[in-house]
Amino acid sequence: MSSAETEAVFGHHMQMFGTTDLDGIMSDYTEDSVIMLQDQTCRGLAEIRALFEGMFPMVTPEFMAAFKMIRQEVVGDVAFTAWSVDDFFALGTDTLVIKDGKIAAQTVAMQPTS
Repeated sequence: MSSAETEAVFGHHMQMFGTTDLDGIMSDYTEDSVIMLQDQTCRGLAEIRALFEGMFPMVTPEFMAAFKMIRQEVVGDVAFTAWSVDDFFALGTDTLVIKDGKIAAQTVAMQPTS
């Protein structure tokens, strides 16, 4: 995939996250997608949906207002972002591998504020 295609999928993903659109964000994944976090790995649509269902109640307008993008870069089919959320996360990172217009693999690491 081109960087432009990867940027489009990543942009959609970020928009759906920010508006907590569960069906919208799920359209970025397939049954073969994987999300790896510090303490769990979610495989397939059911597990990924459950992850976002548990996460989205925390994503309030106040949460999004405190969200700061530190770094974002796309190279080919890989998107990387480093971010923080005041009073929630001192640092977070996401790496997404995009294949055929969908997120094939994603890693997420988050360091809560003390």
